[in-house]
Amino acid sequence: MVIRVYIASSSGSVAVKKRQQAIVGFLEANRISFEEVDITMLENERQWMYRNIPQEKHPEKGNPMPPQIFNGQEYCGDYEDFFQSKENNTVFSFLGLNSHPSVKESES
Repeated sequence: MVIRVYIASSSGSVAVKKRQQAIVGFLEANRISFEEVDITMLENERQWMYRNIPQEKHPEKGNPMPPQIFNGQEYCGDYEDFFQSKENNTVFSFLGLNSHPSVKESES
C-alpha cells in the first residue's frame, strides 16, 4: 500500500503548513515512500478524505484539517497521532508498515 498524506497547499494557517512540512520531511528523511494529495486542487480527493476519517476524529464544528495520513484505504491518523507515534518511536507501526526499509530496498 502507498502512504498518502493529504495536505492543503494553499492553507492560510502557518500551523497547518508547519505540520504538513514536519510529516513530509520525516517521511523523506526516512526514505518512506509516500504521495502528497492536495485537497485544495482535487475536490474528489477532499471529499474522499472527509468520508474516510473516522467520525470520532471529526471536530465538533467543521471538517477535519490537513494533514491527514492514510495507508491505502486505511486511516492512520492526523498530525497529533503522527507526533505521538514519533515520540513513542512507533511511526512504522502507526503507518501500517512492517519495518523501516533498508537502503538497498529503497534504492531498487
